[in-house]
Amino acid sequence: MTQHANASLEAMDRIVLLKDIEQFLYWEALLLDERRLTEWLDLLAEDIHYWMPIRRNIKFGDWDLEYSDPESEISYFDEGKDILTGRVRQINTGVHWAEEPVSRFEHIISNILLMEVNGDEVRVSSKFFCYQNRLQDEVNLFVGRRYDTLRRDPDTAFKIAKRDIILDQNVLLPKVVNTFF
Repeated sequence: MTQHANASLEAMDRIVLLKDIEQFLYWEALLLDERRLTEWLDLLAEDIHYWMPIRRNIKFGDWDLEYSDPESEISYFDEGKDILTGRVRQINTGVHWAEEPVSRFEHIISNILLMEVNGDEVRVSSKFFCYQNRLQDEVNLFVGRRYDTLRRDPDTAFKIAKRDIILDQNVLLPKVVNTFF
């Protein structure tokens, strides 16, 4: 087979992989929007690291100060599957104060980029817009990007092994953050 044919096959494999990743991320968003949180947990690897740093306003050039340091500072989220499972369990009781009455969510995922393939793991970047409406007039908007490490899985196509969530906001205005990104 020629080099050109090999390159074409590799490009096609990459396109198929990207399409599979897109479908997985869209499915995840649907589960979150429909409050199927127990099913959402099935998409998470047992060793997941779910992290969202605090973002700061910085002077031009102080790029290393923009995000909280996970080793020495607090983050909005710095969780494993056990904590995420506990949060879901609490929401699913029906007596979670921040979800009474329940919120309506819409997650829009876009700009999905396949960054790296390393064996059974892939690194993916995506943008998100999350709309939350609660009560008559309580609306929260979350905008940002995610960096995911996805691990191939025979049952769910992928498992989310790592998620870094980068919000564009540096101050969160909602009374409580009770969504998953």
